[in-house]
Amino acid sequence: MEPGVPQAIATGLALEIPSGYEVQVRPRSGLALKHAITVPNAPATIDPGYRGELRVILLNLGGLPYEVHTGDRIAQMVVAKYESVEWAEGELADSARGVGGFGSSGR
Repeated sequence: MEPGVPQAIATGLALEIPSGYEVQVRPRSGLALKHAITVPNAPATIDPGYRGELRVILLNLGGLPYEVHTGDRIAQMVVAKYESVEWAEGELADSARGVGGFGSSGR
């Protein structure tokens, strides 16, 4: 992996995730610390409808090339339950914060 170039790394794994669950893919702290390798879209979400091979997007933030070998642990997965919602258009209720953006809730 060349520095600064995102690359999708094939894992050889495929998952059948139960309805109501997702898999989140996250960086490994050791790779991040030792080689500046991260998952740029972390946490990456794999939804229950996906059936293809799991590929992990890695980004080398370091200054040297990094080589991924078969069997390397390049990321970690978390299985998480989620609630499905149905969205509806409507008016928003007022709140103390209102439309205050970044940094507006703390001092």
